[in-house]
Amino acid sequence: MVSFMKKVAELNAELTVEERNLLSVAYKNVIGAQRSAWRIISSIEQKEESNKDSEKLPFIRQYRGAVSSLIVTTYRSGTKTGPMFTSFMQAILIDVAENFQT
Repeated sequence: MVSFMKKVAELNAELTVEERNLLSVAYKNVIGAQRSAWRIISSIEQKEESNKDSEKLPFIRQYRGAVSSLIVTTYRSGTKTGPMFTSFMQAILIDVAENFQT
């Protein structure tokens, strides 16, 4: 859905309210799922940090880094959608980025 709505936004035509809402929902769903995964991985990482002999910790950190990169890539792709990318959607993505901590 994100890729389709991104193509619609890149048409350089004024988006209707419905199209803006669909674009917003698409990015919110993608980023929301990624942030949820990041939070779960971070929670597991914190539990493993208390176990000083943990062999899993390097792998967990590597995976959290991969998820972090995916979130940043999604954010950047949203902000580069084109001139018709609304300030409303940019505000949503900026809010997500500000609340996201690596």
